[in-house]
Amino acid sequence: MTSEFKLQGDQVSNEILEEKDEIVRPAELDIFAIHELIAGRLVLDPQEAREEFGDEIASRLKLTKDGTKVLWPQPSDDPQDPQNWSDYKKNVQLAIITLAAIVPDFNSGIGIASVFPLAKQFDTTTGRINNLTSNWSIFLIGWGGLFFVMLIRRYGRLPILFWTQLLGLAFQVGATFAPNLKVFAAMRCLNGFFTTCPQVTGLYTITDLFPFHLQARKINIWTMGVILAPHLSPFLFGFLVARTTWRWAYGIGSLYGLLVLFLIIFFMEESMYNRYEQPVPPIQRTFTTRLMILLGITGIRNVKPNPTWSEVVISPLKVLWRPHMLSILLFEAMVFGFGIGINVTNTIFLQSPPPVGFGLDPTIVSGIYATPVIAVFIGEILGRYLNDWVMNTEIKRNNGVFKAEARLWTCYVGVTLYVTGFVILGSALQNHFNQSVVIIGWAIAQVAVLVNTVAVYAYCNDCFPRRQGEISALLNLVRTLGGFSVTYFQVPWATRHGALQTLGVEAAIVAGLFLFIIPILQWKGRFLRVSILSSRLKNTLELNILMYLLSARNAFP
Repeated sequence: MTSEFKLQGDQVSNEILEEKDEIVRPAELDIFAIHELIAGRLVLDPQEAREEFGDEIASRLKLTKDGTKVLWPQPSDDPQDPQNWSDYKKNVQLAIITLAAIVPDFNSGIGIASVFPLAKQFDTTTGRINNLTSNWSIFLIGWGGLFFVMLIRRYGRLPILFWTQLLGLAFQVGATFAPNLKVFAAMRCLNGFFTTCPQVTGLYTITDLFPFHLQARKINIWTMGVILAPHLSPFLFGFLVARTTWRWAYGIGSLYGLLVLFLIIFFMEESMYNRYEQPVPPIQRTFTTRLMILLGITGIRNVKPNPTWSEVVISPLKVLWRPHMLSILLFEAMVFGFGIGINVTNTIFLQSPPPVGFGLDPTIVSGIYATPVIAVFIGEILGRYLNDWVMNTEIKRNNGVFKAEARLWTCYVGVTLYVTGFVILGSALQNHFNQSVVIIGWAIAQVAVLVNTVAVYAYCNDCFPRRQGEISALLNLVRTLGGFSVTYFQVPWATRHGALQTLGVEAAIVAGLFLFIIPILQWKGRFLRVSILSSRLKNTLELNILMYLLSARNAFP
């Protein structure tokens, strides 16, 4: 423990004790709030929990079935608590939200496969099609998340998810039958804005349903859907568009959106649950109550004064200004943004005639777009075991305690793969190497994007356990803004100076940000997390818990 960090912990402890000086008894503590107050540091070993919290609190903590780990968050005794749902029901919810998270970028990626037929249909250039439709739809995917997280916090997960997907489907159908470019562009942009909701709701759903030690694995699955989406549609529809009209591609996209909407209507459950207010009134499972929850009538009727509109509007800013959040957002913006940029511009590189591109047939290009699809599945398998290994190693090394900064160790692997993939891909595109070299470079780069992104999501979730929506919205915003900007300069830059310089510089930017951000967060991250506690001194319940924990052994390691 560094003396500087211990000094900060002592300072926070003194501030708390000055605010409230009555004696706090362990029986009065709410075990449901402990993991949120000491954010980023969780005691997972039962024996360590007994030593740190005392016998009285430790005896109340619920453990995994094998008794090896403490469950965070602590499930209540209520069967309605999503943490108590069956594994099958939980995994169904995860599968649906993952399929829904594919929709916005899947729809946006249809434009990549259709860019040349669209330019011919509307008598314009591929550059104008990309700038007016693809780029702006990506831009609005980012901003939509910030808006919907405000509604989610007020009215619940399920109704906002239902209405956004319903409206998004309507606009996708509008794009399918658009008579001119202006209508087509408007429909695509509105579709992107509304369908982005699952990319915010997903982290809520995972933390609602799964305990801490499983969350990184589930985030890996959900993030796989987000990263897979923009690559899946160019792969599938490149073959289709080469043989028929682009409207069929958008029509199939509409059918996929309809499938997701049906799954939400019939199988998705409201997972927002307030375990701090026990007992929770039981909900009668009838068709009428299900319909009222789905449509948002229950959410409107039961809306509470807190959080207020002003609080939900300003909440993302309260997270954004934190140094560790702001720095990791910058890192993720470049990692994901350059990855999206490759996806949007590769079709230009591969189909344009020499000397700029390869001059390949659209069918061959569609086959090459299977590369990132397969790479994402490889990344999911790698990330699953890598994240679990890092977590278990940290717990063993740290006497049963997990600290958020350990999540960032996977970025060392991710950035190494990122630089390697970008350099290979840039060399292959510039020197017109064999197509297999393009495939290898692109695959390595996409594996790296998934590994880094999962680490960033898991780290932010650990540091801000009450702000899953704001975290998702901000990460969704920066990744799309990064991809939105890259498409404007990547092709012209590569045309003038070669793809190796373009992708090499992008890889160097990511590597530089990694060196300036990740090691510093691992070094000073605990200090930054502790400083957050000093802004939470007005809530009596939190004061009681913090007073007790700050007096316990190793409360601030």
